[in-house]
Amino acid sequence: MSYVLGIDGGGSKTVCILMDDLHQILGRGEAGPSNYQSIGIETTLQSIQSAIHNAVEAEIIANTVNIEAICLGLAGVGRTADIEVVKGLVQELQNNKYLPITWALQPANIVICNDALIALVGGIGQPVGIVVAVGTGSIVFGRNHQGYTKRVGGWGYILGDEGSAYKIAVAGMNAALKSYDGREMSTNLVESFKQHLDLESIEDLIEVIYRREWGVKQIAALAPIVDFAAASGDILANMIIDDAVKELVKATSTVIDAIFSADSVLEVVTTGSVWRSRCKMYERFAASLVNKFPNVNVIFPRYDPAYGAALLALQTTQN
Repeated sequence: MSYVLGIDGGGSKTVCILMDDLHQILGRGEAGPSNYQSIGIETTLQSIQSAIHNAVEAEIIANTVNIEAICLGLAGVGRTADIEVVKGLVQELQNNKYLPITWALQPANIVICNDALIALVGGIGQPVGIVVAVGTGSIVFGRNHQGYTKRVGGWGYILGDEGSAYKIAVAGMNAALKSYDGREMSTNLVESFKQHLDLESIEDLIEVIYRREWGVKQIAALAPIVDFAAASGDILANMIIDDAVKELVKATSTVIDAIFSADSVLEVVTTGSVWRSRCKMYERFAASLVNKFPNVNVIFPRYDPAYGAALLALQTTQN
């Protein structure tokens, strides 16, 4: 029996899946964050070790777990320097005598990639297609049958992240303040932000955003205010959502044009919190993209990213 590990490591948690060569999930473990660029190497290593231990704990009762391949899909890993750092982490894992497993890894059976690839593979169930990941930030990533990849976006909240919760929230606050000034039409967003943040005046947004030193995630968490207003028929809120959809359709179209043909039959998987909107952002995106590319099928994820990582690891044992 071949065993592989698939690891999805992000800024909030780490998920590990133990899979056999029949694609059966034998164990699943979770632990803390594993974005080494923000929390450091040692804490990242501890999180990955804990996630692996939790995933294999049940299986070792009946079998000796000998790991033949591993895939680590980690946030922020894309450059050569990042990959070298993660290779060092894999070596540390193999040297850890306290993990209840044995290792039979060869260099070809170690896959290190960014989290967009494992989201694509997990979401679709195979390593071909496009993932449009839109949460606090945004990125579009595609891979074709020849193995060529294309990434669009993912440049962070200052330089990019079009269509993201952060950009939607900022656009909503901007629209509310313009409306308050008289530079824009009337909008329910003014009262919505006041009620949600318990403000006496919309002018108090200055104190909330600047003086409280709110971070990206706190600001992005305000996106549902715009979503709810749009679902209620607010014109300005709907314009913001439409602009977000246009940006995401443009990004996805760029990936299709780069590595697929215009008439390719392919799946586009949407992941992230933004797609669970009340204002039917998913439906707007799907309709616009399919109108442009009739052979595209827009879907929600079939499996999670850790499952995608396990599939990529298993693929290395079958080549």
